[in-house]
Order: sequence, then C-alpha cells, then structure tokens
Amino acid sequence: MMVAAVVTVVFHKLRQPVVLGYILAGFIVGPHTPPASLIHDEGSIKTLAELGIVFLMFSLGLEFSLRKLQRVGASAFITAFLEILLMVWVGYEIGRMFGWKRMDCVFLGAMLSISSTTIIVKALHELGLSKERSSELIFGVLIIEDILAIVMIALLSGIAMTGSVSVADVVNTSGRLAIFLVVALVVGLLAVPRLWGVVGGFRSNEVLLVTVLGLCFGVAFLAVKLGYSVALGAFVIGAVIAEAREIGRVETLTEPLRDMFSAVFFVTIGMMIEPRLLWEYAGPIVVITVAVVVGKVVMCAFGSYISGNDTRTSLRVGMGLAQIGEFSFIIASLGLDLGVTSKFLYPIAVTVSAITTLVTPYLIGSSDRIVRWFDRVAPSALVNYLSLYTAWVGRWREGNHSSMATRLMRRWAGQMALNLALTGGVFLSAAFLARKHPAWLAAVFGGESTLKPFLWLFAMIISLPCLIATYRKMQALGMMLGEMAAADLKKETLGSGVEAIISNTVGLAGVLGMALLVLVLSSTILPSGNLLVFLLLLVAAVVGLFWRGLIRIHAKAQIALHETFAQPAPSRHADHSVSLAGLLREAEIERFEISAASPACGRLIRELALRTVTGASVVAIDRGGVSLVNPGPDEELVEGDHVLLLGKPAQLEKARELFEAKS
Repeated sequence: MMVAAVVTVVFHKLRQPVVLGYILAGFIVGPHTPPASLIHDEGSIKTLAELGIVFLMFSLGLEFSLRKLQRVGASAFITAFLEILLMVWVGYEIGRMFGWKRMDCVFLGAMLSISSTTIIVKALHELGLSKERSSELIFGVLIIEDILAIVMIALLSGIAMTGSVSVADVVNTSGRLAIFLVVALVVGLLAVPRLWGVVGGFRSNEVLLVTVLGLCFGVAFLAVKLGYSVALGAFVIGAVIAEAREIGRVETLTEPLRDMFSAVFFVTIGMMIEPRLLWEYAGPIVVITVAVVVGKVVMCAFGSYISGNDTRTSLRVGMGLAQIGEFSFIIASLGLDLGVTSKFLYPIAVTVSAITTLVTPYLIGSSDRIVRWFDRVAPSALVNYLSLYTAWVGRWREGNHSSMATRLMRRWAGQMALNLALTGGVFLSAAFLARKHPAWLAAVFGGESTLKPFLWLFAMIISLPCLIATYRKMQALGMMLGEMAAADLKKETLGSGVEAIISNTVGLAGVLGMALLVLVLSSTILPSGNLLVFLLLLVAAVVGLFWRGLIRIHAKAQIALHETFAQPAPSRHADHSVSLAGLLREAEIERFEISAASPACGRLIRELALRTVTGASVVAIDRGGVSLVNPGPDEELVEGDHVLLLGKPAQLEKARELFEAKS
C-alpha cells in the first residue's frame, strides 16, 4: 500500500489512470522483480485481492440494478454470445498455429473469451463514464460473460476428464445456475426491503455497514459453497440492495472499503508479471494480445450494433471489453490442477491480462475520437445506412408485435417458469442438506434413515404455494387456449366440446409435468414404498385444508415482488443534503472562455473528466448567445464557448489548467 500510494500520486499528477499505477506498484514489489523481492507471503496477498474482487463486484451490483439489466438484457446477451463464440475459436486456432497440445488450445480459447469485470469497472469509474448508456451495456455483457464462464468452467472440467462433453452436463450445469440466480434474486428482493425497514430505523451508519457486509460476504460464501464464484454472489446481492431505499448511504459507506481492497487486487496483478517470461514467450504473447484487442473490439462492437445500438455506443462497448482478467486466471489454474495443460499457459494469461489492462483506459478514452474520425472519412451512404438500421431496430423493439392474448400467455409463462425455478431451488437445497448435513441435523430427526424423508416432506410443503400457483396458471392457460380454439371452430359441430377438451388436457399435462419435475428434483431424497404413500397423503391433506391460505401466501409474495419494482428507483443522493448544503455555502461560479489554443477546445465534457480530476462541474455553456444549461457529458466544447463552472475556489483553480491556454 505504501508503494501503491506513491505511484498513485505520481499517476494522478501525470493525469494517467491510477489502475496502471497499482499494476506498476505490484510489479515493483513483486517476487519476480530484481534485485530483491519485497513480498514473500503471496498467499495472504491473494486472499486480500479476493476481498477486492468481492467489493468491486458488490459495488458493480449497487450501480447496475436489475432495472438496468432488464433494459440491456437482449443486447448484452447477443454481444456476449457472439464475442465468446469468436474468441474461443480464435484462441484455439492460435494454439494450433504455435503447435501446442489440443487441450492447451481448448483452454486458451476459453481464457481469451472472458473479459475482466474488475478491471473494466475500475477504469470506467476513473474516467467518470460509469453512468453512460454504453457502460450499462458493458456491465450487462460482463454479467452475462461471468454467468457463461461458470458454465464453461464446468464443461472444461468434463472435457478434461473424459475428452468430451455431453448435452446432459450442459443442461444440468445451466439449470442449476439458473435456479441459484432466480432463488437468490427473488428471496433477496422479498427479504432485503423488510430488513432495511428494521436496520434503517436505527439511523446508525455502523449498524447499516455491518449488516451490508454480512449480506455481501454471506451470499458470496453461499455461492462458493454451491460451486460458483465469490464475484457472482457479491454481484447478485449488490443488485438486490440497489433496489433498497438506503442505497445512497450504502454506497457512501462501502466506497472506502472498495477503493482499498480493489487497490490490493490490481497490485497483485502487477506482482504476477514475470520479466523472464516476457522474453521467453514474446512471440505468443504479442500475437495473443493483438488477437484479444482486435477480436474483442470488432466482435463486441458488431454484436452491440446488430442488437440495435448506434455506432458510438457500439464502439465504446468494443473498446471497453478488449482485455482478459480474473476468469482467465481461474480457467488457466483449472487446467493446471487437472493436469491437462502446459505450465507456460498460466503466466502467458497473466502477462496478456496485464498488457491489455494497461491499454484499456486508453482504448476507452479514445473511442469517441475514433467515432468522429469514422464519421468524417466513411462514405455518407454507409453512415446513413448504419443510422437507418439503428433507428429501425429501435422502432421494432418498441413496437407492438403481438395480441393481448399472446402477451398475456407470455406473462403467464414467465410466472410459471419463476415458480418452477423456486421449487427447484427448494428441492436442490434439501438434497444439498441431505448430502452434506452436520451431525446434529441427523440426530434431531432420529438418524440418517429418517433425515431424507423429513427433508422431502419439508421441501414439498414449502413448495406448495408455487406449485398451486403454477397449476392455477395452467388452468387459466388451458381455458384461454380452449376459448381461442372454440372461436375458430364455432361454425363446426366440434366447436362446442373442444374448449373443455383443450382446457382439461392442458390442466392434466400441467399436473403430470409438475409431478415429473418433483420426482426428478427429489430423486436423491425421495422416500420409497409405504412411507412415500403416507407422505403423499399427508401432503394432500395439507393442500385440502389450507388451499386458500397457500394461495394467499403466494399472492402476498407476488405483490411484494411487484411493489419492489413498481416503486420509483431509489435516490442515491438522499442522504447527502448536509454535505451538499456545505458545498453550496463554499461554492463559487467562474466563467472561462474556450479559445483555439485551449486544451479543452474540440473535446467532449466527458473526455476532460473534470469532476474526477478537479471536483468542479460544468453547469452551463453560453454559445453565441444561446445558453445550454446543465449540458450532458457528450457535449463538445468549441472555440468561443463561455463555460460556467461550479466549485470551491481550490477546485476552480485546478480546472483553470484544463480550460486556459498555456502561455
């Protein structure tokens, strides 16, 4: 931290991204840099770095709420899928070009397909771009990539052990991951707002911070126990807390922890750079680095564009995703642990990650200049075509494509899928407890032989509200399909009876489907013989006696979930009234004229990173007698503009260097 502090101050003075300073600090103190190593206990450093990953992913979840994920979901999935598909193939072909083993080629392709969430989040924060539309899309792509990376790791394990992968493995891994995400989000959205109702009433920052950290590390720990990454768990709980009213206080309290431990994380990346390997594998490192940057920029920009985003946003997405990081290290370590990859693959991944990390801030910062250059040199017909395509996709996306009945059936299908996912989570949790239960749990239920039947009965009763709601939705769906079919056949003799036939068939199919699902999910804890019959009769009695109560339980949970999303997005600044009042008491407004020689002339407001560098803000621009109040970050400053800046005297003095021409 001492070396990182010194290097960070220097990088701030040079107006360079501090993440590069952290990596340089790690290189200076690392075990591979002569003449002597300043760091010996690398294990402890890596543990602290993992805390950095947790805090970075948690803060990403706080900023990238579920509402934003819903807005960019389709574009993010298309972009991530195309990028992963291309980069896996590119990595495999590069490995073949160098004559590496088949498994080295396979793992290299997987390593190159996943971008670094932590590196990108830090770079966007430093450049002041984390609130942009392109950044929202980048975050969405990163989340989709992380989810697909978990599936990929499971598939790579199967390939390494058997030489092939089965469809059943893919379905099983993907299904379990989907159930974990759905259950975690739904339970979190139902429980966290009520928890804040209790914790927020204390008006104690200490109580709130400790509660937030408990949730963050608790869900991250649960994710690890279920075979997923701490990053995924931290992001999920962050996205849930982002919907809470106390989000402003949470961000303020956790920001110092995020900054501290994320610094340690980037220092550890620098520590893993080995100068000897830079020379020994210089050829593959250069080729792989170029392939990562070019391949990801092109494919991510293309995927973003075809999903309906404009060229500026698409290129920003491509530039922002052009690196590899922590998941690449995990995949490389997996190959070593399984004994199927060569030892040189891991240090190559680290070196390529470090190099691409170094260029990431510059790529992101230069994206707007490249877009302007493209608009100037590209044929006008091509530019118009690209704009027309983007406008057409936007109109198609916002248009009304389906009837009311179709939209209603889609909504019901989504609700049934959610109910069945929650049911799956309950039974998988029961199976997990049966497999890895503590000794006291078996003792409570009278031994190993009776534990599984009790767990099955408990899971079945807990799942009844979801199963009953699904059955009722299936009944409604059957009635609607029956009515539609009867309307089509009303002139024929079959029309009178087809409605009842279809309605009953759909309802029966739903019951049989749910029964089959329960049997599959509970296969490891399913009682046998007379005991199963007795438990089924007991469940039937519960359903008969408490049918209305079970319906009310599900309805209340559904209403609570809808209320969470129906309420306005929580303000992130509600708790800063005191500090804002203090700022306004000390703030001044100063006017700067943009001359042709000004460093700010011809640049966008975002490119200046004014608030990040100085703390001052542009509140208005006077351009030829026309006033632009509160201009956006994409506003370009031109010669003759009169810019009004708001800030404290010291902040305005720093800003002077960015606006006034040097003599």
